[in-house]
Amino acid sequence: MYILEEDQNRNYAGFWIRFVAYIIDSLVIYFLFIILLAIFTGDPFYQYRMEPMEFGREYWSMAFSNYILQIMYFSGLESSKRQATFGKMIMGIKVVSKSGGRLSPLNAIGRYLGKFLSAIILLIGFIMAAFDSRKQALHDKLAETFVVYEDRGRRSEEGI
Repeated sequence: MYILEEDQNRNYAGFWIRFVAYIIDSLVIYFLFIILLAIFTGDPFYQYRMEPMEFGREYWSMAFSNYILQIMYFSGLESSKRQATFGKMIMGIKVVSKSGGRLSPLNAIGRYLGKFLSAIILLIGFIMAAFDSRKQALHDKLAETFVVYEDRGRRSEEGI
């Protein structure tokens, strides 16, 4: 296994490819949520039938369910053998630890939670990836992770 901090020939994934991967992931999560709504309420579009200004128990239950779904999706897939969500897989990128290996489930959850900090500062934490030399967003720096191109990582691991 190689150590990313010592490898000068890394191929980090930049802001735009990560943004496209996130759009794909958002669509996947949306459809997963619709399926879950259909299973639990019998109506896949239940959330659209709620009163817009009524933030009662049903609203918070759905918001919490969506939040849990996102944690499971992002942290589960990014700490899996593939090291990538479906969006990242489609775009040919993956998330690696500072040693170049898989994230632990706890590290992946921490990375996901760090995205809230990236978001609440006017999305500047995400935009940092466009200007950072190692293409790290704020949540990547906090979790000590990198997003790299899949092919490049495979070549490095194989010693090519």
